[in-house]
Amino acid sequence: MSASTHRKGNQMNANIKKYGLLAIKVVVALAFVSAGTFKLLGNEMMVATFETIGVGQWFRYVAAVIEIGGAVLLFVPGRQAIGAGLLVCTMIGAVLMHFIILGPSAMPAVVLGLLAAVVLYAHKDQVMKA
Repeated sequence: MSASTHRKGNQMNANIKKYGLLAIKVVVALAFVSAGTFKLLGNEMMVATFETIGVGQWFRYVAAVIEIGGAVLLFVPGRQAIGAGLLVCTMIGAVLMHFIILGPSAMPAVVLGLLAAVVLYAHKDQVMKA
């Protein structure tokens, strides 16, 4: 393999990582902005979910702000790890609530949590600076 072929391969891998991470961020952000908006607007299912959990509707608003804020932070330079960390923690809580109270439909929360964890890992250098 020639040096120029090796450089092209490295550049292609870098582009795949760059745009792959961007695609994951966009998917995660859209999912959390959507979920947060439903919570803020008082979607019937969201209201019922927080009623079942039993912490009060005020917590629905807190969760919405965390979700939307975390999604926005995914695109703020130097703050992506904070946003991804907030979203990972939120999904850990969601998965626990599904297992403890809500029932067996935790898979969407697991998938979103794992995707947010990928973003957190990609920005781990920001965590080490703190």
